[in-house]
Amino acid sequence: MARAAAHATLDRNRLGPFLTSVALRLCIDFYRDMDRRSRLLQRAALIDAPLTTEEDVCDEDFGRWLLSQVRQLRGREQEVILARAAGISTAEFARMHNISLKSAEAAFTRGRARLRTACSQSLEGRAV
Repeated sequence: MARAAAHATLDRNRLGPFLTSVALRLCIDFYRDMDRRSRLLQRAALIDAPLTTEEDVCDEDFGRWLLSQVRQLRGREQEVILARAAGISTAEFARMHNISLKSAEAAFTRGRARLRTACSQSLEGRAV
């Protein structure tokens, strides 16, 4: 607020309305940030809050569909994708399964490419 009030080109006759506007915008930014954080926590399932928006319902449905696609992957690809979804890094996955990092990264890349293809094919099927 002090920096805004001390701005060189500020019209001193409009100082009150200007500072009011700055204060309102700061409040709006604060509450937008709080709302964004709340939505991120809901998506991360760190809190139990009911889904309220259409976007949340769509995200949950897409997540179920994507998980069903992951379960159709074979072997290492499925394992590494599920591990990454659980928050395990590719390097940690490689160490846990006693394979090279390059092998784990390759399996992750192949699995991700197959999921991307499945998603594209699904979208093309819906557009027809």
